[in-house]
Amino acid sequence: MKKHVITLFALAALSLTACKNDKKVDETTTVETVEASKDSQQYNAVVSDSKINWEGSKVVGGKHHGTISLANGTINVKDGKIENGTFVIDMNSITVTDLVSADGKEDLEAHLKGTSSDESADHFFNVAKYPQATFNITSIKEENGVTTVVGNLTIKGTTKNVEFPAVINTSENEVSIHADAFPINRTEFGVNYNSNSVFDGLGDKAINDNIEIKLHIVAKK
Repeated sequence: MKKHVITLFALAALSLTACKNDKKVDETTTVETVEASKDSQQYNAVVSDSKINWEGSKVVGGKHHGTISLANGTINVKDGKIENGTFVIDMNSITVTDLVSADGKEDLEAHLKGTSSDESADHFFNVAKYPQATFNITSIKEENGVTTVVGNLTIKGTTKNVEFPAVINTSENEVSIHADAFPINRTEFGVNYNSNSVFDGLGDKAINDNIEIKLHIVAKK
């Protein structure tokens, strides 16, 4: 596969099809984690039923998408409401789903993981050094009929506050969290490769700062 195509895929893979002025994660604070009540009930994430999808693009043309898997997770519930939750994301599981091997699927996945060569290890997620990301739910907000998940996201050793709208369902034996597309600004976590907000003169090689994330988490007792 040609080098310029690989580069396009690599940054397209983890940047949102959105401009720098779109909604971003909170850049300044994290939220203190609240301990679960003694009488709360713990639900364990069902990794096989849980999905995290990403989509990204260059600033000019081209977008790609893929998946990332949970390693594990727990959600604590009291009186039918989530008190907190902790999720570990397996960064080695990054996959590209809109390409096949002949189009450079493995090349792009290696570039994103930082396993293709030593000099490219920190272009994106450097999974050898940072094999996991984490997300800790700190609260659930209800306002004007919208449910918002609030928590701390850690990628490449950097933690930022994140809020996103979601649909939450709880029952005696299962909890699910579903969120349609929301943006995460990759540069806030040190993922700066070909970012117009970090580097000048990139032209058509520039990649959007935002990564679009969708998720569906299922947890059971």
